[in-house]
Amino acid sequence: MLIGIIGENCSGKSTLADALKTALPAEVVTGRDYLRMAKSPVEAERLFLEKLQAAVTGENLIYVISEPEQLRLLPEGARRILVKADLDTIKTRFASRMRGNLPAPVAAMLEKKHGMFDSCACNLVYDGVNGDPRTALEQLTR
Repeated sequence: MLIGIIGENCSGKSTLADALKTALPAEVVTGRDYLRMAKSPVEAERLFLEKLQAAVTGENLIYVISEPEQLRLLPEGARRILVKADLDTIKTRFASRMRGNLPAPVAAMLEKKHGMFDSCACNLVYDGVNGDPRTALEQLTR
């Protein structure tokens, strides 16, 4: 099964991916990590697209997406989970990654990006603050 976990920075995507990885088990690929598959970015993307397509009906793979342009890589048949969190939670989580300081330009960037995936077609919307990964997995595998 191929699962695309889609959401903004600090929305809870990685936490959900880690929980699903353990439960399934599954390989997890984040963002543009697939570029390590080959020296050429074009070749790496080609290999990754093949891997994603094979995962639709094969071994479990979770692809964590935080940029809109990465959505184009998900093939038909992928299960899509949109992870959402409120802006205050995202800012708090991002600040903790920056040792408690959230510079104004970073806050503005988070505000601008907030809601960028809201119109994304998905199989499941997951609450990245209070959601239960077990419930998400049950809903995906029905």
